[in-house]
Amino acid sequence: MPGSLINENNRKWVILVTASMAFGLIMLDETVVAVALPTIQHDLSMSLVLSHWVINSYLLVIAGLIAVGGKLGDIIGYRTLFVAGVLIFGIFSLAAGFAQSATWILTARALQGFGAAVIFPASMALLALTFPASQRGLAMGVYGAIGSIFIALGPLVGGFLTDEISWRWIFWINVPVIAIIILVFLASWREPTFETARPKIDLPGLVTLVLGITPLVMAIMQGAEWGWDSYIIIFLFIMSAVMLTLFYIIELRAKEPLIEVDLFRNETFLSSNLAIFTGQFTKIAVIVFGALYFQEALKMNPLQAGAALLPAMIPIPIVAVISGRLTDKYGPRYPTLFGLLISGVALLLMGLTVGTDSYRLLVPTLILWGISLSSIFAPALTAVMLSVPNEKQGQASGIVLTSQIFGAAIGLAILSALLQQLHSYRPVFLLTSGIVFFTLIVGWMYLGRKNNQS
Repeated sequence: MPGSLINENNRKWVILVTASMAFGLIMLDETVVAVALPTIQHDLSMSLVLSHWVINSYLLVIAGLIAVGGKLGDIIGYRTLFVAGVLIFGIFSLAAGFAQSATWILTARALQGFGAAVIFPASMALLALTFPASQRGLAMGVYGAIGSIFIALGPLVGGFLTDEISWRWIFWINVPVIAIIILVFLASWREPTFETARPKIDLPGLVTLVLGITPLVMAIMQGAEWGWDSYIIIFLFIMSAVMLTLFYIIELRAKEPLIEVDLFRNETFLSSNLAIFTGQFTKIAVIVFGALYFQEALKMNPLQAGAALLPAMIPIPIVAVISGRLTDKYGPRYPTLFGLLISGVALLLMGLTVGTDSYRLLVPTLILWGISLSSIFAPALTAVMLSVPNEKQGQASGIVLTSQIFGAAIGLAILSALLQQLHSYRPVFLLTSGIVFFTLIVGWMYLGRKNNQS
């Protein structure tokens, strides 16, 4: 039994591994699906754009609910919240693997995203509640490293399962891991007691945020297919603008806002979140559209496509450690700017190279991008945390997570529409490069300057 092996000396380390494994599964699901998309599209008779909803239905639910996910732990308790989130994720992973239609898999993926929206903030909170401040940095470093390893393994695992067994196993593989996570967590976790008042859920903010981002992403993704001048696309854009405006007004007046929008008046906070948003945008470009390009243009099978992405994935966990140390030594400004510069150059070269249909020429650009990703995330996250006072750290963490997921959801929507419209992968990478260079300019102007720190 797990409980007989757990004692007060190792309990916190067991919780660290358990929380990191749950986080790792969410990270794995970001990348493992990308390589399998063409096969899923074929087997379930989906259009190109509709197949991209296999990823974005998952991301949209996370983006809409992640900000409220962290607060639920203070309301219902972290034991209940974490187990419920992991169970939901597992049940609908199983359901996604059994999908027989587009509607089935999209619904299962959306509900899987609901579980992920709970696991993401809850797993981070478990570490904050378990480790003393003197060990929290080490715990978060291990947590992030395990997540990075899962991200790096995603394309290869997805390619192997799709090519050698079935794409359905990219979802079913979660189930035994989740069973172990729940058993070990229940044996090791001790629920803390809170003396402070329990927070309230900002329901009007949640509703307007969801009703703002969903039509926006839908309009961008479906515009090329339905027509940019069609009434439904115009209506979706108008609805999004109205709801997001209402969301902003509600958040300014709320006593316990879902997202404290006043924090964005801090230039470092704003530019760092933009860097995190952009980093996630580039991940979608390279992993999702890179995998599609390898299979469609270079005629690779899923396993070969997953292996072809390894030069981009291997540097991520390695550079994460180096980037963290450089940030501690020099501060977050220059490591973040360096990461953005390398990313912009890598994506520009990628865009110029894809037309040659030569994988060999792409390898250096993939390595460069892999180096850049961790160079952006770790220091930018540090910059966010340094830019807000201690009592707002929790709110800042929630906003960072939201920015990260938004970057993926908006990135997939824009790039999917671009590919559908132009039928070429070159604009996908060139546009992403342009967004990175724009973020670099904003970061150079505002990120980490002493006169804009709180």
